[in-house]
Amino acid sequence: MSLDARYPAISDLRDRAKRRLPRFVWDYLDSATGREITQAANRRALDDIRFLPSILHGEIETDLSTTFLGEDWSAPFGISPLGMSGLFWPHAERLLAAHGHKAGIPYGLSSVAATTPEAVGPETGGRGWYQLYPPRDPEIRKDLLARVKESGFSTLVLTADVPVASRRERQLKGGLTQPPRLTPRLLAQTALRPAWALAMARRGSLPRMETLDRYTSSSQNLSSTAHVGYLLRTSPGWDYLKWLREHWQGPLIVKGVLRQEDASRLEAEGVDAIWVSNHAGRQFDAAPPTIEVLPGIRAATDLPLIFDSGIEGGLDILRAIALGADFVMLGRAWHYALAALGAEGPAHLHHILTADLAANLGQLGVSRPLDLRGGSLPIATR
Repeated sequence: MSLDARYPAISDLRDRAKRRLPRFVWDYLDSATGREITQAANRRALDDIRFLPSILHGEIETDLSTTFLGEDWSAPFGISPLGMSGLFWPHAERLLAAHGHKAGIPYGLSSVAATTPEAVGPETGGRGWYQLYPPRDPEIRKDLLARVKESGFSTLVLTADVPVASRRERQLKGGLTQPPRLTPRLLAQTALRPAWALAMARRGSLPRMETLDRYTSSSQNLSSTAHVGYLLRTSPGWDYLKWLREHWQGPLIVKGVLRQEDASRLEAEGVDAIWVSNHAGRQFDAAPPTIEVLPGIRAATDLPLIFDSGIEGGLDILRAIALGADFVMLGRAWHYALAALGAEGPAHLHHILTADLAANLGQLGVSRPLDLRGGSLPIATR
């Protein structure tokens, strides 16, 4: 039986990932914060966006390629950075970066990844994005930017919506610490998930936040929601953004924007793109669904817009583009795919997304996703 027959949707990959990951790892990947209301609201709000299908439009030859920030990409979606990716499958960062390069879509590496920019950068073909959790110390900041640039990352993403550690209560109850340490309770969970346990055993050790090793000698065990990254980073202000704009030669994106007035000021400050996101509900449980604020931000700025939070398929990508996004990023889905299928996962997820995009574009009678802005407008049915 083919992968398409067994796992035709992201929900199928999620279900298999849940069965293969130890509970403490699953809760780290899948949880949000608070009562997880914002996470659920993202899904409901996306489902409320409807389209009017087209008829008698003849055969449609779809073209998913797009240009974003001066680069040509094979599709209007990419691989979002996610902290400690290597906890979900060994060498996840390198596997995802290599897939992104081969498939012609961007890959983003987190500052709190389980490997370094030096190890991952060569896999990106010089087109990787680096997500910066902003270091407080200017010398660390300069050193990290130099490492990122020398490793071949072309685009810097400042994450602005994580000023403090969120609670993520489900994740806290899971018991994961940073660096990861297997307590008797976590060992018992691991014993129930032999595929993950064997894969980690072959890796040789549990992953840690290797990029930060040179900046800290702390051996303190911290919760996974208040890890060593928080010991080094700050809550950035507008002056911090100006410093980055002066010191980073390349595209600069600011991630975590929900207010129109922030979008207007970011444009004035010289950023190259805005990432509209509520961090998938992982930071603040009273944020609006990202899709609801997207049209207002689109009206407030001429900058390219990236969208994330709640994407579960090609149809959701089209919903975001129709309401103003130029590009869409997915995070959890790629890691569901890795946990479910190992190294085969990213390519299969890519197939799911492109096939779903093509099928839905055919229903709408348009060949390119950005064509949705010209005629087949969505109808909100809330």
